[in-house]
Amino acid sequence: MKALTRSLALATLAGFLGCSEPSSEPEAAPTPAATKASVGEDEGRRAYATVFQVLTHPRCLNCHPAGQRPLQFDTSQPHAMNVQRGSDDRGRPGLRCTACHSAGNHDQPHLPPGSPDWRLAPLEQAFEGRSPEALAAQLKDPKRSHMSLDELVAHVRDDALVGWGWAPGPERAAVPVSREEFVAAFETWTEAGAPLPKEGAK
Repeated sequence: MKALTRSLALATLAGFLGCSEPSSEPEAAPTPAATKASVGEDEGRRAYATVFQVLTHPRCLNCHPAGQRPLQFDTSQPHAMNVQRGSDDRGRPGLRCTACHSAGNHDQPHLPPGSPDWRLAPLEQAFEGRSPEALAAQLKDPKRSHMSLDELVAHVRDDALVGWGWAPGPERAAVPVSREEFVAAFETWTEAGAPLPKEGAK
């Protein structure tokens, strides 16, 4: 009886003070739309222009050739000594990429550049000769890119060989867009749904 009387008294006091008992219902989690503003297609297309600029720079393009030979120099010439991609994109037997390319750059110019696991990209991931529309469609296709869009973002953000493009060694032109700006543009493009550029865009 005393316990019942005490409960009634506490309830009356709480009502008088304008308080209420804590709700046992958990608060609803914010929806993605409430936490992150959506990115429009036009903004995504503008961001993709930066993505395309970087991917078609010689530092990226040379390792993404459309044929069986790597490209080299700022002019994207076929690799000297008839170097070929081989069955695993790391060179043919007897002339593997790592025969000349070590895990890091040399301090002196005119020597082979280096980065961990130096290799070509798979042929399905070729950038050479691709129009903006064709390259965007290729990136969106996991059968050709071998990655989801989220995985591509992580790849361009974290992969050491990708990062070499911004630190290519003496007397080689680095990618002119910062890696941070490039990754941000790639993220914006994917958040917009990876829209294809309008026909004729450059």
